[in-house]
Amino acid sequence: MGSKLSGKDLLKIGFPQNNIVNTALGLITCHRKKENKETILLELTEVLKDPNRFMGHNIWGKVSEGLVKPVEVRMRELNEQAAPFAIFGENEIDEQAKRQLYDALKLPIAKQGALMPDAHTGYGLPIGGVLATDNAVIPYGVGVDIGCRMSLSIFDLPGSYFKGREFQLKNILKENTKFGLYDTHPVRHDHAIFTKTEFSEIPLLKSLLSKAYRQFGTSGSGNHFVELGAVELYAKRAEWGIAPGQYLAVLSHSGSRGLGANIAKHYTALATRLCPLPRHVQHLAWLDLATQEGQEYWKAMNLAGEYAQACHEDIHRRLAKALGVKPVLTIENHHNFAWKESVDGQECIVHRKGATPAGNGVLGIIPGSMTAPGFIVEGKGNTLSLQSASHGAGRVMSRSACINSLTKSAMLKDLEDHGVELIGGALDESPRAYKDIHRVMKLQEELVHVLGTFSPKIVRMDK
Repeated sequence: MGSKLSGKDLLKIGFPQNNIVNTALGLITCHRKKENKETILLELTEVLKDPNRFMGHNIWGKVSEGLVKPVEVRMRELNEQAAPFAIFGENEIDEQAKRQLYDALKLPIAKQGALMPDAHTGYGLPIGGVLATDNAVIPYGVGVDIGCRMSLSIFDLPGSYFKGREFQLKNILKENTKFGLYDTHPVRHDHAIFTKTEFSEIPLLKSLLSKAYRQFGTSGSGNHFVELGAVELYAKRAEWGIAPGQYLAVLSHSGSRGLGANIAKHYTALATRLCPLPRHVQHLAWLDLATQEGQEYWKAMNLAGEYAQACHEDIHRRLAKALGVKPVLTIENHHNFAWKESVDGQECIVHRKGATPAGNGVLGIIPGSMTAPGFIVEGKGNTLSLQSASHGAGRVMSRSACINSLTKSAMLKDLEDHGVELIGGALDESPRAYKDIHRVMKLQEELVHVLGTFSPKIVRMDK
């Protein structure tokens, strides 16, 4: 029998009339909603009697902490003055995205911000938004797809390897990749990620372990993809062990799947309860890293990022095995994440929601579209952009606008004209939905140096 507990039930057994009731109800909903009501009330009665005994408890720790040291939950006011910021490619960015950044810069925790030239409207922070905060993390500033990232594997095979092998390569890509909510690999590879202690220490993650294992090595829907294409390297770098030229390559884009989505949902709801904000900025609710909730999200976020990286490793390993050759070079980066970085000599939490890390000498991938090249880049460490660059071309048409104004036949004609084959792919991912990547790259020349390009030949997406 489910618990169906209410706030009144908790008040009856002696809970104080403050936000600790919401905290307890949230934990019950997340971890104990299928259990007997009376059993849970008996446990919570014990917590009320001696909260110190339950400090650090895997479920009731937050409740006992709140009982011992009540946290004042109050509406947070925005500052009148915004934190300093920079916008790159301002004329290419919609006004709503700029407004979202301005609002975020007025948070009392905000230290500095930036907007990349691919930016467009999102939830909370705009996509392409970068925000540095003081010892606080915003779950929606990281995004729903925690650790969404790019990964590029380059093989010591010529770029012309496609000629005469198109059918074979298309089958290899189709048979070794899985997309969407339900399509999973019949044979799953194990990985050290599943032995991480966070999966046993944090109740939410414990409940998500089986889902994470089931979805391992798969990609999401929307704009997530795995592509076979040709890389052209312009630069010679001793650590690469490969000369400039054209090579066969695999490029993938996806994140932490259901694991990250559930972490984002849970901790965003928690942040919203603990950090009430004016309605128009409620998605920017934060967790203080000095609290148990903040530390728990930080651990969960980092685990999701490691899981996303492990998924890409598995995808590339499967394709390399099918191709019969190992990659000679891999370049990869997150673009939905938060990092501890120095900003003006102070350690801050730098959120990059749809932005590529571009510290001095840091390598990354900035994709274009199905018919436009992606770029291998090296960061220049520009402090005005918080050492960041765009994460792609950026949308110029919303998904609904694509569906209402474009046709599948026109999209397929565009692909044919560029010599690109598509497996799956919805109309809202039409190349016409995206900004001109060459224009975007021009607008961030002071942020990154281009080392090479990737041209898609066979594209695999969710149907």
